[in-house]
Amino acid sequence: MTREEIVKIVNGFLVDEFEIEENLLKENANFLKDLGIDSLDIVDIVVAVEKNFGFKMKTEEVKTIKTLADFYDYILKKVNE
Repeated sequence: MTREEIVKIVNGFLVDEFEIEENLLKENANFLKDLGIDSLDIVDIVVAVEKNFGFKMKTEEVKTIKTLADFYDYILKKVNE
């Protein structure tokens, strides 16, 4: 899977399931400050990643992700392991 495919899938579920404005989805967008992701959303993100990419994501790993670029790169690494 390519990074571009991952970006499309992630941005899709962030817009659809979390109602984040598409224009906010920039590589350097901070999960907490710019996108308004809170601790309850993290649980839903873990579920969405498992559903869309087929691997279990640990909540602790989510806490290390600061930007959307970090998130895309994390998923790319996991799906290509």
